[in-house]
Amino acid sequence: MKKTFNFIGILLLLLILVGSLFYFINNEPLPEGKKGKAADALAIKMLKALDGNAFENTEILKWSFRNKHFYTWNKQENIVHISWAQYKVTLHTKQPEKSELYIEGKISNNQELITQAQNFFNNDSFWLVAPYKIFDSGTERRIVKHKNKDALLITYTSGGSTPGDSYLWILDDNYLPTSFKMWTSIIPIGGVSATWSNLKNTKSGIKLPTKHKLSIFGMEIDMGNVRGYNEKADELAHKILKAIKHEKYKKTRYLEWSFGGRRHFKWDKVKHIVDVSWDTIRVNLFTKVIEKSTVFFNEELQEKADSIIVKKAWSIFNNDSFWLVAPHKLFENGILKSIQKVNGKEALLVKYTIGGSTPGDSYLWTLDSNYIPKSYKMYVPSMKMNGTSVTWEDWITTESGTLLPTNHKFSNGRNLSMGTVKGYN
Repeated sequence: MKKTFNFIGILLLLLILVGSLFYFINNEPLPEGKKGKAADALAIKMLKALDGNAFENTEILKWSFRNKHFYTWNKQENIVHISWAQYKVTLHTKQPEKSELYIEGKISNNQELITQAQNFFNNDSFWLVAPYKIFDSGTERRIVKHKNKDALLITYTSGGSTPGDSYLWILDDNYLPTSFKMWTSIIPIGGVSATWSNLKNTKSGIKLPTKHKLSIFGMEIDMGNVRGYNEKADELAHKILKAIKHEKYKKTRYLEWSFGGRRHFKWDKVKHIVDVSWDTIRVNLFTKVIEKSTVFFNEELQEKADSIIVKKAWSIFNNDSFWLVAPHKLFENGILKSIQKVNGKEALLVKYTIGGSTPGDSYLWTLDSNYIPKSYKMYVPSMKMNGTSVTWEDWITTESGTLLPTNHKFSNGRNLSMGTVKGYN
């Protein structure tokens, strides 16, 4: 028996020594940093890289944490549906007293479990959206040098379940976070790192991590099937498409119009060929295989199409067709949609992340009582437009049955006519 106790004592001593050595080697002191404009500027760059505006507009987030806790977060309504084991909680994040608990489908008033759900959410949502929360109330930002590069130290002075924790965000050359180091009350070792990679581009436009790997013992945190989307914005977009007879638009083969009387178009949507003409130039533009395009001067076919002219025709078509059919293209790839309030009514904010001539542009559509677009505000950085207002008016029902606008008016009084608009088969 004495030998057994001696063995246990030696084993405990070895464990203590190994633990102490591990702590001594891996523990890092909290770095010092400088608060102020430089730290805030770095934080803004990180938010911009992640598209912080898209996060603010995101309606619903779904994920799981280690395949144990499952979440549907209706962010705009401040409601989270949490489930684990035999429990389900509808958590009201702003009014926790309204939260509801169900155990095996039966309602319960067990407040300890509701508090546990709140703590789960505080922890597990951090691993999903922490970089988007760096300007929340109770946060302090400092700039720190890490391996000769600027890093961002965030300290939570209040809020959450463990105020006082600090996180040092390591950024790449584009200011996207790649990892962070932690100084928290629940981890005794300072400076434990975790990856912030394997980012997924969601439908709402935000980048969310699908898993994390920790430096301590190679632990991994799986975030499950991560999703971010805007359900109500999609519903509003569908109402717009229904109002402008989009199903008829999809079946329309030919569209004809002009742009301010200066440029003229005939578009064969089936063959993806557009006849674009201005001045003495006419281009048969093959939108899918641009190299096949042909150029005419004074109706004389050029033996070799001038690539500069073809490129100009392509740019003209991208711009001028937008003014005719933009509302019909709300569900194309690379388009982010969210809802904003304008004069107390729902408006649709549309951002183009790819395609066209100037990806990154945004348009805020206001609608009439029948969901037909009546105007938009343009946010086009390349043209220094920051909310320029333009009407979409004099809609007509074409021969093919779809709706298209024939006029636009700018806030400065300038009118843009689309000419004699036609849609037919």
